[in-house]
Amino acid sequence: MRQTPPPIAYLLPNLFTAASIFTGFYAIALALEGAFESAAWFIFLALVFDGLDGRVARMTNTASHFGVEFDSLADIVAFGVAPALLLYLYIGESYGRIGIVVSALFIIFGAVRLARFNVMTSRIEPSVFIGLPIPTAAIMISIAILLIERYREITDLKILLLPLAVILAILMVSNIRYPSFKKMNFKTFHLMRFLVVLIVIAMGVFIYPIEALGILAAGYLLYGPLRASFYLLRRLIYRG
Repeated sequence: MRQTPPPIAYLLPNLFTAASIFTGFYAIALALEGAFESAAWFIFLALVFDGLDGRVARMTNTASHFGVEFDSLADIVAFGVAPALLLYLYIGESYGRIGIVVSALFIIFGAVRLARFNVMTSRIEPSVFIGLPIPTAAIMISIAILLIERYREITDLKILLLPLAVILAILMVSNIRYPSFKKMNFKTFHLMRFLVVLIVIAMGVFIYPIEALGILAAGYLLYGPLRASFYLLRRLIYRG
């Protein structure tokens, strides 16, 4: 018989959610001060807290409808408003209304993505994500800014952040499927191979943190369109 967790246990995952909101807000404050690199790293930190709240809720059996709604509100702040404002202050402000529209589009489509996700998970928790998850879109913006700040010779490419944000916004509301790690069955993994891959990734992140994280995020980002293109091409070939 499963034991009912004590009421105080429900506070723990919500505290991580609150931490995600705080770090997202602090990223906004840093962006307003012109500390763009620090703001980008705090969006990363918000991602860590966002991942912990769900994991803790499942581990302690304290998942709740309130927690789901609270998490969505946290996501729109940490991964919608924070990266959009960071984008606007970093490059969008220089392009007037275009910068405003692109930044706003990122937030609006991110909110649509979260609303659709909530409607779907109210029936059943999906094994895949429909559309690019908003945290991944936020991380892509952050990584791009960190790379531009690290490699000053590509500063002229800052303008590309605006079309990147539009692409990310469209992917969020698309029907392209992305893998969800929430329901991964680690029992089916070959533990030794998984450990080796994990160590290699960890070493890469330790040596080249921005570049390694950028490769991982870009790989996840491209997985959806490439997978969709593969199945579409295969369907056309079979019909032909």
